[in-house]
Amino acid sequence: MEIEILSVAGSKPIGKINVNDNATIKDVKDKIYKNLKKSLYPERQSIKLESKGRSLKDEATLKSLSIDNGAKLYLQDLGPQISWKNVFLAEYAGPLFVYLWAYQRPWILYGEQSAPSHWSVPSIAALCWSVHYAKRLLETLFVHRFSHGTMPLRNLFKNCCYYWAFTLYIAYHINHPLYTAPCSTCVYIGVVGFTICELGNFSIHILLKNLRPPGTKVRRIPVPDGNPFTQLFNYVSCPNYTYEFGSWLFFTIMTKCAPAGIFAVVGLYQMSVWALGKHRNYKKEFPDYPKGRKAIIPFIL
Repeated sequence: MEIEILSVAGSKPIGKINVNDNATIKDVKDKIYKNLKKSLYPERQSIKLESKGRSLKDEATLKSLSIDNGAKLYLQDLGPQISWKNVFLAEYAGPLFVYLWAYQRPWILYGEQSAPSHWSVPSIAALCWSVHYAKRLLETLFVHRFSHGTMPLRNLFKNCCYYWAFTLYIAYHINHPLYTAPCSTCVYIGVVGFTICELGNFSIHILLKNLRPPGTKVRRIPVPDGNPFTQLFNYVSCPNYTYEFGSWLFFTIMTKCAPAGIFAVVGLYQMSVWALGKHRNYKKEFPDYPKGRKAIIPFIL
């Protein structure tokens, strides 16, 4: 059947494509790229039923959308895109590099030819920070399966600035020559709590990976497996975010660093927004979704 493609901006005609009845929106994007707009690769396109309507999902078929021969679809250029994997690699490589740079070269920031002594709190903090972001990089490469292939390239700079700037802010204070460490009890509690949360976060990511077969967008209700760290799924929909916040909370206790606490609170706010959205989607998609779960904080939020 023949479909007319119009631009979202001004509803200007772009051209017509021929597809079969069982074609998906992804097939439509491929046709547009091959026959109409060589500059718009599929990931850069948004297809809509109306110029101001919602973007249609790639897996939706024309038949399911009641699109017949002679119908019109609207095309929006999303701008240059970048894969989520590359986004995460850029976001996480920066904090690892910036923090270790501040830790190993303190005189660049402070004009001091001194470095933290072995196993001082700044050294422990640098180790914990490095473990966290090295784990994130490895998870990005070998664990995460992304439901969305790309994001607008312009967002990369905003995301990187958030992580990189906060890293420099925190590293500046913890590695400062006048930094005062907390009591030993706080350090021990912080290290143990941080380690537990990192293991918990990794365990959740592994469970979520196993829920989705490679190359698919299958969604299932996540439930605890034999790993005790996954029991948090009995209480919240996004325990990976719960553990993530816990890591930075204990990092703050370990270092007694106010900027680290600000980072933890800001992160909690943003992760709460994401968690509430995912929680709503779970309840909407699965009628039998466990009713006792909260989004991110057990019994509270």
